[in-house]
Amino acid sequence: MRALVVRLDSFGDVLLAGPAVRAVAAHSAHVTLLCGPLGEPAARLLPGVDDVLVWAAPWEGFTPPSVAEADVPRLVRLLQDGAFDVALILTSFHQSPLPTALVLKLAGVPRIGADSVDHPGRLIDVRHRRLPGRHEAEAALDTAAALGFLPPPGDDGRLRVLPPPDTISLTGNGPYVVLHPGASAPARAWSPDRCAEAVELLADAGHRVVVTGGPDETALTRTVSGDTGVDLGGRTDPRVLAGVLRTADVLICGNTGPAHLAAAVGTPVVSLFAPVVPAERWAPYGVPCIVLGDQKAPCADTRALHCPVPGHPCLAEVTGRDVVAAVHKLLEESA
Repeated sequence: MRALVVRLDSFGDVLLAGPAVRAVAAHSAHVTLLCGPLGEPAARLLPGVDDVLVWAAPWEGFTPPSVAEADVPRLVRLLQDGAFDVALILTSFHQSPLPTALVLKLAGVPRIGADSVDHPGRLIDVRHRRLPGRHEAEAALDTAAALGFLPPPGDDGRLRVLPPPDTISLTGNGPYVVLHPGASAPARAWSPDRCAEAVELLADAGHRVVVTGGPDETALTRTVSGDTGVDLGGRTDPRVLAGVLRTADVLICGNTGPAHLAAAVGTPVVSLFAPVVPAERWAPYGVPCIVLGDQKAPCADTRALHCPVPGHPCLAEVTGRDVVAAVHKLLEESA
């Protein structure tokens, strides 16, 4: 059986689809993952994926392409060439699978399963309705199971990635914690001043601190690292970052992709979680985690990209000392 799994949004979202992808792979001869450009690096890290198709959907992302730019007819031809027997569409709780399902039906995919609040008509063959309060990783597994894809025996349902490389040449010898100050949405980011404060206080407490960030975050990581942190800004692609996180004692970051990458390599997380989306659905999954930030702040459940509350109080009230205390608690629990 040739199976297609669809997850069209961001890096972390694709990582959260990993357990469901493994469930599909356990029952299929070949699995293709259709993802968006932001999710592609994560897709190529997932066990069970044989092929990756990348397509920017006009209904996904902060700056989606126009319908003409998306070239739906070309995608339909690619899907027809794939000769898929079944497709699993994975979406977040606030997204609709119906546009994707229509494209798949146009491509002739005979059996489609998805989680859908809206009446799907003839677009979805197996309609699942998610249970309240389910984490996104669990909800994806539930949807896969509804389509007949149960996890293989011994699979614990946690996030996983392919084995990452050794990164000691970047991090140096000895234990360390990682602080990742950036986030895809400003509403989810802790302030640079607070991040720099945390680096200093962690160093004072005897920790080596490695600061990570993407190629467009080098100025931020330089500021946050100061004179005490190891600045790896712009020096870690996703696979290398997985290696850096795998050997870290703890990751400190907001609700962003590296939090889920840390979970996929088994590293505990101090999650600076702005409640614009619910932590019960999006916090790091399957690893020890301490969530910091006011989860009842006025911005809760707004899905805002920019904080709608002056002063960003949900995270601004978290101090560097709070982070140090959380790191120590996680280290004590792991010991």
